[in-house]
Amino acid sequence: MLANGRPLKEVVQEILKKYRLEDHLDETRVLENWGKICGPMIASHTIHLSVKNGILFISVDSAALRQELQYQKESLLDKLNKEAGRSLIRDIVFK
Repeated sequence: MLANGRPLKEVVQEILKKYRLEDHLDETRVLENWGKICGPMIASHTIHLSVKNGILFISVDSAALRQELQYQKESLLDKLNKEAGRSLIRDIVFK
């Protein structure tokens, strides 16, 4: 509790909303948990991850894996958004 009687969690959420940082925080959480979401084999072949405007860009080191991930795209989107707790990622681009 803060001196004014408001819980710290409530104040932090208000600041995140005011400065429009909620998406960035959720995106960071998703990126940090990529290995848990996709599994260690896929994570070990992931070179780079980034999110821009609701699109997750994933660079992988194998054309065969890129193709396999394309088939798993909808499942990955579901898992990513479940991790975020809301519909945050709307598309995935594999490079």
